[in-house]
Amino acid sequence: MTFNKNHIYLITGGTGSFGKKMLRYLIKENKFSEVRILSRDEKKQEDLRLQINDKRVKFYIGDVRDQSSIIDAFENVDYVFHAAALKQVPSCEFYPLEAVKTNINGTENVVSSSIYSKVKTLVLLSTDKAVYPVNSMGLTKAIAEKIIISKSRLESSKTILCATRYGNVMGSRGSVIPLFINQILNNKPITITDPNMTRFLMSLEDSISLVFKAFKTAKSGDIFVKKANSVTIQNLVDALKEIFNSNIKTQIIGTRHGEKLYETLVSREELARAKETKNYFQIKADMRSLNYDEFFIKGAKGVSHIEDYNSNSTKNLNVKETIEILNKLDFVNEALKK
Repeated sequence: MTFNKNHIYLITGGTGSFGKKMLRYLIKENKFSEVRILSRDEKKQEDLRLQINDKRVKFYIGDVRDQSSIIDAFENVDYVFHAAALKQVPSCEFYPLEAVKTNINGTENVVSSSIYSKVKTLVLLSTDKAVYPVNSMGLTKAIAEKIIISKSRLESSKTILCATRYGNVMGSRGSVIPLFINQILNNKPITITDPNMTRFLMSLEDSISLVFKAFKTAKSGDIFVKKANSVTIQNLVDALKEIFNSNIKTQIIGTRHGEKLYETLVSREELARAKETKNYFQIKADMRSLNYDEFFIKGAKGVSHIEDYNSNSTKNLNVKETIEILNKLDFVNEALKK
């Protein structure tokens, strides 16, 4: 894939953190004829329209849960970024069927619309919580990945269907760093679930580069993972307290609904068939035929001897290293001015 001034891009969930960052990136590159923002929130669309003020950016009101409301947005589109999702672990735990409607049914609708409209490439934005999932959000995103893989088997389809998978995006909606900063600025105790909990750290810029890596090199059914460092919640809190020169107390509240002690980006079963480079994993789809003997008679050797790629096995950042990363974030520097 190369940028082309004739290309039309569509971003589902386009008023979210990723969507706005991707939109600004595309505008900066200035090689497109149109970018379409598809979402169901007219207020966020109006705010974004006023911020961007670019006639090449078109706004479509629609809900991925309802294919009839989104199909027109796909007409003549070249590339689709599928970012629309319910992402909050606690809310998905309390309302799992809502997660099913958006993350599973919504993905099916977006994929079907892309194939019908002969889109060149669609990339699904997935999450580390889809690996060994223990919560509704992770379970539904895992099924969304399976939909991508299943539909990639269609010989009649020319659309490349792929996915990217990453950990916590710093500063995105619902991420923990803005929460901690807000607690520090308001002189409230920092609420820690478990000080030993580890999470991958990625910037929005990292998520953009991962998506374009997938666009440029993916075969249908591939899942791309960018290698990332991780941090313990305790080191993250200590780093923020040092940055903001705060002695505020912490309060351990315990693990919330659906949370794990650490997250996994690539399972050992996936590593057995993944292509690894310096910065990425490219997980190839299991494309054995629907002849079930292929599954029951022929297995993959060596899977039992592979360790998964998780936030405990990767490099864990110390406080100093965490501070260096946080100091580069715009929203952290903006908070320091308050």
